[in-house]
Amino acid sequence: MKWMRERDLLIAQTMAFVQSVTGKAPEAEKTVIAPAAVPAIETSESTVVAAPFPDVASLLAQRMPAPPAATPAPVEKPREVSRPTPLPRVDLRDDFQSEIKARVANFRAHQERFNREREAYCAATMAKVHAALREGNPPTRPPAK
Repeated sequence: MKWMRERDLLIAQTMAFVQSVTGKAPEAEKTVIAPAAVPAIETSESTVVAAPFPDVASLLAQRMPAPPAATPAPVEKPREVSRPTPLPRVDLRDDFQSEIKARVANFRAHQERFNREREAYCAATMAKVHAALREGNPPTRPPAK
């Protein structure tokens, strides 16, 4: 079966990777079951003999090329990094100050407009109240919304 072979190859590759990282021999080579010791599995239709584990070394030789020999890396001298010349600082205080002054002036203009509108509304309301009192009719409240 193809999936069993692929599984066995994956196990062999993993073992080889572990061996290359740790420097130890993989456990699978120590625990490979001999073909004579493989038990037979009986089913209702026929007797099937379980396949022995493949030889890891032969699988590695078929699929994986040998790792390159370890060679010491050449030692490079550290380079000096030149620092760029710093740019002169731009003075933005005048820009910020002018923007802040403009915003404050705009805010004050809105507040003065609101105060004028509030005073005009109050004066109009008080004029209606005084007119109603002069006529002798008590002022009525506007209907609630």
